[in-house]
Parts: sequence; C-alpha cells; structure tokens
Amino acid sequence: MPRKVIEIAQKIEYLSILDENANLDKKLEPDIPADKLKEMYRYMLLGRRTDERMLKMQRQGRLGTFPQSAGHEAISMGSAANIGKDDWHVPAYRELAGMLYRGWPIENIILFWNGFEEGTRPPELVNDLPICVPIATQLPHAVGIAMAMNIKKEKNVVMTYFGDGAASEGDCHEALNFASVFKAPVVFVCLNNQYAISVPLSRQMNCETIAQRAIAYNIPGIRVDGNDVLAVYVATKEAVERARAGLGPSLIEGLTYRLTPHTTADDPKRYRSDAETDEWMKKEPLIRFGKYLVNKGVMSPKDLEEMEADVDSQVKKAVEKAEEMAKCEDLTNPYNIIDHVFSDVPQFLQEQREELGEYIKRENDRKAKKAKSETGARS
Repeated sequence: MPRKVIEIAQKIEYLSILDENANLDKKLEPDIPADKLKEMYRYMLLGRRTDERMLKMQRQGRLGTFPQSAGHEAISMGSAANIGKDDWHVPAYRELAGMLYRGWPIENIILFWNGFEEGTRPPELVNDLPICVPIATQLPHAVGIAMAMNIKKEKNVVMTYFGDGAASEGDCHEALNFASVFKAPVVFVCLNNQYAISVPLSRQMNCETIAQRAIAYNIPGIRVDGNDVLAVYVATKEAVERARAGLGPSLIEGLTYRLTPHTTADDPKRYRSDAETDEWMKKEPLIRFGKYLVNKGVMSPKDLEEMEADVDSQVKKAVEKAEEMAKCEDLTNPYNIIDHVFSDVPQFLQEQREELGEYIKRENDRKAKKAKSETGARS
C-alpha cells in the first residue's frame, strides 16, 4: 500500500496589538471600556509594587524565599479580566496581578510566603484554588474541575496557568489530552518566560513554539505577545467564549520574560546575560500599557502618578497588617502544622502531636528555669 499524507489543517498565529513602543494596531484593538482599562492597569501596577516590596522584605529577613512575578502582569491580568467569580482561577505561582484582581488580600500573599498556610485560603465568593508550587500538578486539577462542570451542565470556565518548564511535565500533557478528549471548558495559559529556572527554552524542546503542541491535541493554540495586555485580553476572551459555548479547551502561550531571578534564592547572572535582560526590560508590560492609556486619553500623566501613590499606600498598609497578623496566636500556634491539614487527625499524627506537646512543655520549663536563674543572679 502506498504511503498517505495526513493533512493537518491547524496553523499557529502570533498576536501582538500594542508593541514595545506603545504603537497600536487599531484594527486589532479590543473595545474595552475606560473604567475597565483603568482597573486592569491598577492591578498590574499593584502586582508589580507588591512584588517589589516583598523582595525588599525578603532581603531584610522579613519574608521567606518566594518567586517574583515582575514582568508577568500582562498575562495574569489580561487573562483574569475575562472570567467572573463563578468561573475557576487555578494559578501556579506568578499570577499575582490576577490573584489580587480576584480579591486575594495582599496580606494573605505575604503570610503564605512567610510560611503560614492560612495565607492560601481563597477569598469568599470566588472559585479559586491556592497558589501551586509543585510544577504542573494544578493542571489535572483544573481539568477535573472542568469535567465536573460538564457533568453538572454548568456553563462556567476554568482558567489555569503554567510556565514553559511545566510544559515539559507529564501532568501538562495528560491535562491537555483529557481536556481535549472530554471537551473540558479549560483555558490553558502558558507563561513562557523562556527559562525553566536556568534551562533555556532551546534545551527544553525542539519546537518553535509551545502553542503548536495544541495541534497534537486537536485544540486551538495561539502565541501572543505576553507583555501586551491587549493581545492577551483578546486571545483569552476568544478562548473563554469558545469554552463557555461547549467547544472545549484552548492553549495560549504568552511570550514574556522574568525581569527578576526565578526565586529570591536564584542568581540569574550565572545563566543569562545582562544584555539579554536589558533588551527585555524595554519590552516590559507596565510602561507600554501606561503610554497606551495616556495616548488614548483614558488617563493623564498626573492620573498615573496619583494611582502610583495610592497603590504605594495600599501596599504599605497591607505589609503592616500582615506583620501584625503573623503575631496573633491563631497563626503562631505550633499545633497548626498538624491541625491545619486534617479535619480528623489520623492516629500516627496524633502521636506526633502528643510528642510535640511534650517538646513544647520541656522548652517552656527550660525557659522558665533559665529566666528564674538569671533573675536570681541579678538580685
């Protein structure tokens, strides 16, 4: 029998609407109300300033190691702006702007990266999962939620996020495959910042784009300028509408860059050049979106300055509140490491809880004895 060619119809598009110099393609410009544009900019700015303040706190020993989100605001905000509270938002760990937009208090984020799991508790009245640090494990969860919505005949959508490194994980491919087979209403958003910690994209895969992997799963895929919030907004809006109509999942690859280390424990100078970073700094999302708003007459330079001052004040208050909350007995209770995990504590953990209690009692007795001894010595 002769060999036959299987025709593959899909093609991958690249979408950019607002370039790095704030030049606009008016034919592609989305119709977003002025108030919505201001809101999107505010949460992008709030995410950036929160991220910067947390870095200072970490360097001062007031915060644990955490992954920064600077440079990813357009992907996070441009996508989250297209889903409502009844839809599901399933993040990885660089979706700070979108999480703040969804109602997450800044102080919760600070508490979480200081080791308090209570900080991962989602806000009331929104369908969000907590920050997910293990790579790609949130993606099957997102698909499971979406498949359940199909069974219940709900018309909601799940939006989930992952990085280019996660795109190489088995969980990612399994999630894409299941979502495709069962037409699960999931929008997969890849934050392609081109490095899996220190491994460049060229060493992760032999494909030109991550978006083209959608072809293998017979779902729509598109690559967008991940620093262009308008392009992200348009691409995710189309994907959300498609999912809500029962037409299944989509894969969106946002091409962006980490303006910071992978985490505060990383040194990116060991694997990428200053020249590369400087070039990408010119493409960062906040400056170009701010120029767009001024050019469009939505905000003036003075409006931007006033919003900057207001956001700065909001972040300062949140830091103060978080550090005050960290002192409260509910959070400092050492038994939380067990009680916070299980409703019904299993026997083996109950035994460990009792051991912890004995240790705490010994420590308290030792400290009391030491204090008494020191008091006697001074008298």
